[in-house]
Amino acid sequence: MVKFPYQRLAQAFAALQAEALPQEELARRLAVSTRTVRNDIDALNAILAEHGARFVLKRGEGYRLQADDPERFQRVRPQAGSDRAIPRQAGERVHYLLAQFLGSAYALKLQDLADAWCVSRATLQTDMAEARERLAAYGLSIEAKPHYGMKLLGAESSIRVCLSDLLAQLAAERPDHPLLSADLVLADALATVRAGLPGCLSRAGVRLSDDGAQFLTFYCAVAAKRIVDGFPLQDFCGEETLPAVDQAATHIVGLLRRMSGVEIAAAERAFLCVNIAARSLTGMLPSAINADDADALVCYILDYINRHYRYDLRADRQLREDLITHVKTMITRVRYQINLPNPVLADIKQHYALAYDFTLAAVSSWAKHSPYRISENEIGYLVLHIGVGLERHYQIGYLRRPQALLVCDGGNATLRTLEAVLRRRFPQLEVCASLSCQEYEALEHVSADFVVSTVRLEDKRKPVALLSPFPSDYQLEQLARLVAVDRTRPYMLERYFSAKHFWVAEAGLSQQALFERVCGQLREEGYVDADFLPSVREREDILSTMLGDGIALPHSLGLLARKTTVCTIIAPHGVAWGEGSVARVIFLLAISKTEYEEAMAIYELFVSFMRQRAGVRLVESRSFEEFLRNALLCLPES
Repeated sequence: MVKFPYQRLAQAFAALQAEALPQEELARRLAVSTRTVRNDIDALNAILAEHGARFVLKRGEGYRLQADDPERFQRVRPQAGSDRAIPRQAGERVHYLLAQFLGSAYALKLQDLADAWCVSRATLQTDMAEARERLAAYGLSIEAKPHYGMKLLGAESSIRVCLSDLLAQLAAERPDHPLLSADLVLADALATVRAGLPGCLSRAGVRLSDDGAQFLTFYCAVAAKRIVDGFPLQDFCGEETLPAVDQAATHIVGLLRRMSGVEIAAAERAFLCVNIAARSLTGMLPSAINADDADALVCYILDYINRHYRYDLRADRQLREDLITHVKTMITRVRYQINLPNPVLADIKQHYALAYDFTLAAVSSWAKHSPYRISENEIGYLVLHIGVGLERHYQIGYLRRPQALLVCDGGNATLRTLEAVLRRRFPQLEVCASLSCQEYEALEHVSADFVVSTVRLEDKRKPVALLSPFPSDYQLEQLARLVAVDRTRPYMLERYFSAKHFWVAEAGLSQQALFERVCGQLREEGYVDADFLPSVREREDILSTMLGDGIALPHSLGLLARKTTVCTIIAPHGVAWGEGSVARVIFLLAISKTEYEEAMAIYELFVSFMRQRAGVRLVESRSFEEFLRNALLCLPES
């Protein structure tokens, strides 16, 4: 059997068995650097050497599993992924604890579970904290009584939804997970539902997303299991639904009746209708959802973005229709506390960082006047619509066009010929000035990114591309390399970062003290007004601005600064940043309404730091000059 000394090696081994992956993608999945990936591959190869296999790096594909002795490797390969009845890792134990409490009709004793899983009671008590937090999200709690044990308390509907979400998550991560087959009644019900549910939906004309169909499959199996165990759903009153949803529920109720052998109560059918409608692409009747609520929320979000961030999307009819369609079913999920997982939430935060901040601020403001609490997962889906709308109407990803100084020793005709060639071959290139050789020699310095010249020039610390009046392909290729360099992010560093807004924090500094010190300095210098600090605090209270990798990005709600700047705080000892996170590199962002469109590219700069895992390098900076050098080294070359 292949044994791995730590869990990450097992994860890498499982991922690379399924497909070839490049270093960067494997690093992203494992949340480590590419250097750590290379070390892990070396460790894996050392382990696999005695089993006749190794991972090889193929150009253009990535790491691929290669069995040098297939027969010897095949003998251990099935065992490497064999089921384990005993959870070994903390994450696994949390899943098993949830399954135990959600499926048990009796009180459980932690010591009995600890003995069965060969761990200490103290270890399980630590795992119970996360299990309680997961259950609390569904309105469930655990009551503990001395000499009696611990028992789950909460509504039957919440128990079913929580268990269905857990099983769907486990199936997505590992289809052969032991918890999916441990209960024979549940396993049989799951097989029956998988065979019969598609027909029930298709006959009714109901369309579900893949995630929605996956959840409904597990919910129906869990419902059948709970009914058989004597836990029917009672006292649930639904609301009017579309005829298609109602018809689908009728078909599924028949399926549940055949599996359980008992008559299905009206409450079961009503809750089934809600779960179908909440995940249906057709939704519920406008009268049932109250379309005014959906339309009001969409209008509020778009108005808020226009008023506070100066991006006007109110006239985008496609965006409005897409948002209203999504919000109608979202309100149903929020009303009945139906959780919709968002597996791409982390990617949404990175790729749509600007849209995420817009949407979060707008929804949080709207929530103050609404009884609904919209989860981060739901906000992520709204962000996708907003992000697409921004891309449709604005150049959100500001790009600084490369600037060139043209030096020509020929006449006016030669100069115009070269300008025409440059415009035709490099439309993104901006020729900021055209000078003669004498005028160039008189310059003290060159502000352009590089120089395009027809003659050799003295060095003024900027690259020079030599071209003939009718440039060759080779000369144009050399120039193309200069034009292709992305100068936007270095330009952002030069323009919005400064030595006066850089400092190294002392040990023991709190988040609030940091906010007061930085915002106080900005106010004294005239960058912000008195309302900036309360807004920064409010934004942090809504949701942590921790990006990950030790990098935090605090900022205000809306564009409240008079002038745009970024304050950089290096905290070698760390600053507690809520929910157990520690920030070591803090960028406090202040953006003004007059510079918002260009300054928004700063978000892309921070996303680059995240993707390059720059936190470790940046935290070593002890001066502004050292920070700039480290930051430039952390930016991608292209």
